[in-house]
Amino acid sequence: MEQEHRRVALITGANKGIGLEIARQLGRAGIAVLIGARDTARGQAAAGMLCHEGLEASFVQLDVTDADSIARAAHAIEAAHGRLDILVNNAGINEAGDGPPASASIDAVRRLLETNFIGPLAVTQAMLPLLLRAPAGRIVNMSSSLGSLAMNGDPSSPYYAARLIGYNASKSALNMMTVQLAQALRDTQVVVNAACPGYVSTDLNGHTGYLSTPEAAAVPVRLALLRDRQPHGKFIDAGGEVPW
Repeated sequence: MEQEHRRVALITGANKGIGLEIARQLGRAGIAVLIGARDTARGQAAAGMLCHEGLEASFVQLDVTDADSIARAAHAIEAAHGRLDILVNNAGINEAGDGPPASASIDAVRRLLETNFIGPLAVTQAMLPLLLRAPAGRIVNMSSSLGSLAMNGDPSSPYYAARLIGYNASKSALNMMTVQLAQALRDTQVVVNAACPGYVSTDLNGHTGYLSTPEAAAVPVRLALLRDRQPHGKFIDAGGEVPW
């Protein structure tokens, strides 16, 4: 594949965990992957690891809570590639102070919303002009079943008792962003979906999850590599469509 025709993907929070595995699987599909990470040393190490595996990968310094960092990343991608084919909004956090609405730390909730929702929104706004230049732009927002209002409100759901107002609300907000972006982009070549990776063993949950990162990366990678415009504006996990 000639370099000028190779698709380019930016994955935020890609120096470890699900983000790194998404980058790896996209790289194996022939995509030039950009490792978005706050920490330069860790980001460069992750990109170097993928290059050692024979993939095309490079590091882009990107802190989703820093407007200047986002602007610099967009400028660097434009200068190097002229467009962006795939954006995976993967960066996210949890907070020890999160909990039920009556007792959650307001500071913790604020940080969760800033990183898990405001950050992806800011990154998407900055990258959208580059995505619109691509023949078939793709946006994948990494959500969670905990962001499903339907599941959170269903007493029979396994997620009903997960009272984490900050984290859950941040993912619900990310889902709303997905819905509204899909409507705004319906007459363009850009497709946007929310991906639910499942309960994955990562640093985010102290490795209590039961899925591996390769298993978790499968859904977002599939959505990133969609050849047509369906699904568009959906919430998808390994079993199919998830209720909002």
